[in-house]
Amino acid sequence: MRRLSFLLAGVLLVAGIACKEQGATPPVKGGRTMADSAEQVMLGVRALLVDQGVQRGEMFADTAYVFEDQTRFDLRNVRATFNTSTGVKDGVMSADRGRYSTRDLTLEGFGNVVIVTNEGRRLTSPHIKYVQTANEVSSDTNFTLVEPGRTVTGIGFRADPQLTRINILRNLGGGGSFTLPGQ
Repeated sequence: MRRLSFLLAGVLLVAGIACKEQGATPPVKGGRTMADSAEQVMLGVRALLVDQGVQRGEMFADTAYVFEDQTRFDLRNVRATFNTSTGVKDGVMSADRGRYSTRDLTLEGFGNVVIVTNEGRRLTSPHIKYVQTANEVSSDTNFTLVEPGRTVTGIGFRADPQLTRINILRNLGGGGSFTLPGQ
């Protein structure tokens, strides 16, 4: 019995010493983060982009931070598909970050924004804005448009999401050849 008491006392002593040892503390981010002030934080987001009953596209994001009475969504790793007026998917926009507003039905992409169409056109820019009601993409910053047979660089543009009708605000150059309509 005495032996059992010593053994039990020894085990309790070792357990007590082990409990006093401190492990590594988890890292803590200093300062405020977007999640601190968000109304909601959502993961794995999927939303339909609908205008007057017509599905104009679909939006996906890894993370969404909700602000301003659930009318502004700040997105991380965002991707949006664009549809024709008949609902056929015809292009994809991807960006590092994004912002979607339910008030004015706009989706903006920031940082490494790329639009790729089914016809092989590829537009890159640090910022692109998609206006759902006008079914228009635009930017007021530098961009590069690559399509079969030519490359165009410029500052500022307006276009349809399929990049078939594009209005370049300031052309900086380009290369390649193309056929004018009716030629």
